[in-house]
Amino acid sequence: MEAEKITKKQKVYSYKDAYESTLQYFEGDDLAAKVWVSKYALKDSDGNIYERTPDDMHHRIASEISRIEAKYPNPLSEQEIFSLIKNFKYIIPQGSPMTGIGNDFQIASLSNCFVIGSGTDSDSYGSIMKIDEEQVQLMKRRGGVGHDLSHIRPKGSPVKNSALTSTGLVPFMERYSNSTREVAQDGRRGALMLSVSVNHPDSEDFVNAKLEQGKITGANISVRIDDEFMQAVVGKEDYVQKYPIHSKNPKVSKVIKATDLWNKIIHNAWKSAEPGVLFWDTIIKESLPDCYADLGYETVSTNPCGEIPLCPYDSCRLLAVNLLSYVENPFTKKAKFNFELFKEHVGFAQRMMDDIIDLEIEKIDAIIHKIDSDPESNEIKATEKNLWIKIRKKTIEGRRTGVGITAEGDMLAALNIQYGSKEGNEFSTLVHKTLALAAYRSSVEMAKERGAFAIYDAKREEKNPFILRLKEADPQLYGDLKKYGRRNIALLTIAPTGSTSLMSQTTSGIEPVFLPVYKRRRKVNPNDKDVRVDFVDEVGDSWEEYLVFHHRFRQWMEINGIDTDKKYTQEEINKIIEVSPYYKATSNDVDWLSKVEMQGAIQKWVDHSISVTINVPNDATEELVNQLYIKAWEVGCKGVTVYRDGSRSGVLISNDEKKEEKTEILQPAFPTKRPHVLEADVVRFQNNKDKWIAFVGLIDKKPYEIFTGLADDEEGIALPRWVNEGLIIKNRDADGKSRYDFQFTNLRGYKTTIEGLSHKFNPEFWNYAKLISGTLRHGMPIENVVELINRLELDSESINNWKAGVARALKRYIADGTEASGKCSNCGSDQVVYQEGCLICKNCGSSKCG
Repeated sequence: MEAEKITKKQKVYSYKDAYESTLQYFEGDDLAAKVWVSKYALKDSDGNIYERTPDDMHHRIASEISRIEAKYPNPLSEQEIFSLIKNFKYIIPQGSPMTGIGNDFQIASLSNCFVIGSGTDSDSYGSIMKIDEEQVQLMKRRGGVGHDLSHIRPKGSPVKNSALTSTGLVPFMERYSNSTREVAQDGRRGALMLSVSVNHPDSEDFVNAKLEQGKITGANISVRIDDEFMQAVVGKEDYVQKYPIHSKNPKVSKVIKATDLWNKIIHNAWKSAEPGVLFWDTIIKESLPDCYADLGYETVSTNPCGEIPLCPYDSCRLLAVNLLSYVENPFTKKAKFNFELFKEHVGFAQRMMDDIIDLEIEKIDAIIHKIDSDPESNEIKATEKNLWIKIRKKTIEGRRTGVGITAEGDMLAALNIQYGSKEGNEFSTLVHKTLALAAYRSSVEMAKERGAFAIYDAKREEKNPFILRLKEADPQLYGDLKKYGRRNIALLTIAPTGSTSLMSQTTSGIEPVFLPVYKRRRKVNPNDKDVRVDFVDEVGDSWEEYLVFHHRFRQWMEINGIDTDKKYTQEEINKIIEVSPYYKATSNDVDWLSKVEMQGAIQKWVDHSISVTINVPNDATEELVNQLYIKAWEVGCKGVTVYRDGSRSGVLISNDEKKEEKTEILQPAFPTKRPHVLEADVVRFQNNKDKWIAFVGLIDKKPYEIFTGLADDEEGIALPRWVNEGLIIKNRDADGKSRYDFQFTNLRGYKTTIEGLSHKFNPEFWNYAKLISGTLRHGMPIENVVELINRLELDSESINNWKAGVARALKRYIADGTEASGKCSNCGSDQVVYQEGCLICKNCGSSKCG
């Protein structure tokens, strides 16, 4: 009913109108305009657009937050809230809050991230399957999910069922990863973090699980590392692994050389940027929620990007404060940071985050109501409903928030301070200390007006290191905290800001600038008048090449009287960069150890964690990665990820080696005659509103053939949702025509055959699929097959939907790091690679998932 009211009251805009208006709003920034219209403009399930520019979105958000404010003393007005969030200038709700606040067309959570878990040490199949279902139920509501696997018994342990012994962690990693890849989120891939304690006897298997191409591609993985292990690494000593982990009476114990496992972690991180590491004792020791561990707030894992360690069934919403906007007279000798305005706005940001919790409770109630009204039986709905009831309880009881920042790199540059320098680290630390004190002051003031979070107990927290730092820095704040409590159990984080920074036109999160200048290419018609053709590519397309400046680098140029319209040579650009505050301050050339020290210093003033990546060049050694990880532990980081340029699997240092790698991995010697029986993957996906299914026949885990069609339709292919793998069998009909049967093992362990599966495919789809399968069988690299499919010019909408689905299904088999032909749609660079089925531009950092 509410959605009907909105439809009647609000005008519907065409994509063209919204895009052109938003392009004007962003002063010609095409990427920012496309990101906002595609991701954040209010839409219904039919794709109708109800907001023309971000101003409309900000009015929607301000209206809802002011509605909550009106429930409490001294409320902020809608206009006051709008002035804080408009133009992405000061306070920016991130992701799910930006999309979901005031959106009655979607029944979705406002939370960006969740952690789930059994809450016990149970590792029964029932418990494992329950987590799998909970994970999917959360992802369909737009949330990223994390959970820990340390409770699962190690490989070879006795079990009381027909298997006799346990399979260990890795098969369940694959299960959870596959479930993540199946979840469609309006083009947004599910996000999952899997973690395990280094104390677990199977932790080495966990560390190595993603080395095999195509395995665990739907999850990030991180190892929970304790101080005892790190001390054993530094001292080159033995370390005892146990199950249950850290048990005084373990069922399994295993003595290892700590450096052997550590070196595997380092090697894999150097090679493929995973696993990440979580310094678990630091996380637990510093955690305020863990002061209430016996009441259900024991931290067990983190969200997919690692910035929010959480207990089971807790969640968090994210909001960023734009640091650049507090620099007065930016990029001049008079530049200074307005700490007073910053403190005032941080207080408002914390208050708005608390309001968003109330809005989230309303959303959870709507989700529970939707579950109750669904036609399925209560037995089917029980897991999902109980999940949201648990999340609702934690949300109300702890009122956890995630206030963070963006534009750290631009803030420092605007103050003429080099990112990564000693001066830069000290100033950033001061800013984050100021933020922490202002946010906690706001939470204490809200406790006076609105009440403290339900289980607050000053006695429990009095020895917590974070609280002791607050006490030393601001004794008055500490006294008020003890007296009144605070509104929120934990408050702060530093998350990646991704599309948020595109719209604020700033550097992302805590990171430095990616590149201050890059080249962009625009395809042109050479027959048009007044066009410049800089070069013609290998397929005959003409391109104009021009420079794109990072927004704030351009601002620096304009302030310093440097022409931004001139066509510069690369040498001239290099000389301009050398005299700018962005010199030696990009993600690839900052001092890496200094960046780790910066993270450790700032972490002291962030009660959750920090998502940050240490970028090192391709020729960085494993020893450097080792030094960075040890330094991160020593300086008090809660976690760290190191990314070596080009380090995803399938990418080697030289071009010649890359070609050899592709030949070895992507051009297998398939048999000339199709085997009678093939293993197959089942890939489900959605194009527009149609549900599709693909069967990918495999030889040695590599695609040999692919067939796709409509799923769950009267004329489509009906297959139980839980079937993800099986056997495709080719037989001969009596009339001599080929026929494919599909055989799978049902839930009772019996083999079930669907006969004549090929007869269920649309004949046009079938014939195209045979042609594409032929290219696979004859060894064409998968990325080339995908390109071939994308270049097909087909007339019918349904066949184009089919084409997109085939490409999407095959992309999952492309080795991460494989170079793609073609240009980046953002900057025109040809440095485009595949990463987990997405095209990632190494030049400008933009990504496109298909």
